[in-house]
Amino acid sequence: MTGVWIAGTGVTPFGRHADLDVVALGARAARDALAASGLAASQITMGVFANALAGRLMGALTLGQNVLAEVGISRIPVVNVENACTSGSTALHLAWTAIRAGEADAVLVVGAEKMCVPQMGLIDSGETQIDTLLGMVTPASFALRAMRHVHEFGTTPLQLAAVSVKNRANAAHNPIAMFRAPVSLPEVLDAPLIADPLTRLQCCPIADGAAAVVLVNDRLARRLGATVQVAASVLTSGGYDSDGDLVRWETDSRTAALAYDKAGVGPGDLDLVECHDAFTIAEILHYEGLGLCPTGEGGRFVESGAASIGGRIPVNPSGGLIGRGHPVGATGVAQVVEIAEQLLGRAGGRQVEGARLGLAHCMGGDKDGDAKSCTIAILKR
Repeated sequence: MTGVWIAGTGVTPFGRHADLDVVALGARAARDALAASGLAASQITMGVFANALAGRLMGALTLGQNVLAEVGISRIPVVNVENACTSGSTALHLAWTAIRAGEADAVLVVGAEKMCVPQMGLIDSGETQIDTLLGMVTPASFALRAMRHVHEFGTTPLQLAAVSVKNRANAAHNPIAMFRAPVSLPEVLDAPLIADPLTRLQCCPIADGAAAVVLVNDRLARRLGATVQVAASVLTSGGYDSDGDLVRWETDSRTAALAYDKAGVGPGDLDLVECHDAFTIAEILHYEGLGLCPTGEGGRFVESGAASIGGRIPVNPSGGLIGRGHPVGATGVAQVVEIAEQLLGRAGGRQVEGARLGLAHCMGGDKDGDAKSCTIAILKR
């Protein structure tokens, strides 16, 4: 099988874009990725577009063909993907598998979302889920995980808040981040309470934005001089047979084990991680699920500085969802863009020195106390 390489990336600023619709946002990121790749539009042999909410908010469907047409691409296979928060990373996984199988030479992956609109309303886990109908909306489910982590392992409010402080400090150096002003521990703890113990500054913000990557096979990579390889991509679903353990996320650890095995590496080999920090407790749980620290040690891991830039394994140097923002369909692609930029040494003030191996992790949806989807991509240079 051929290897899969990143030939070009593009990303818009995340935030409020009142003057741009979701197609315009996607097209902007796609043009930048295409230009950076050195390929012409006619050389793209497949397109994959990710979006989670346009159908629900605007009644807009099959947007991928519209986005690619805006950049001069037509008459090729185009796949539209919705997979909750992993929509973008699932799109990347489909592109990766198509190239590996020899069905495509060059794939344009685009994720775009328009969330800063009046009709957005409350982000829930889906009106068809009985636990959501009974009140288990997303912030509540993570608040329960946080309370259990506090109870079982002694995790402190300061440790939870440290995730926000770290990620907002990182976002200050990211020109596309939504929130670039640092925050202090007291500011995080004194912010309005959303779901005990999570305050507003411990929850990721909605945003508008788009991200894109061009993936190519070995032959094109050699010709284009691409040096960042997607060494592994894994997509899984939850088990939905949880015994009520809210602090040991089997879906995380199972997906991580598959990705490490596929790439031939372990957590100790990583130079940086981008993970799905929808809430501060989520990042702490992902430290543990990804094997960055033992179960129960996540709070102490972030408090010690191990997850900071300059620490043992920097996590979310981009600012993460908490600092960069979370336009759902774009997030998984934006994580891969950040890892690629880091491996190429182009991350500016948030650069992880000597980065050669990075992991992008995302989770999406809720069902029966588990995630509906989990993705991990491992990139190396």
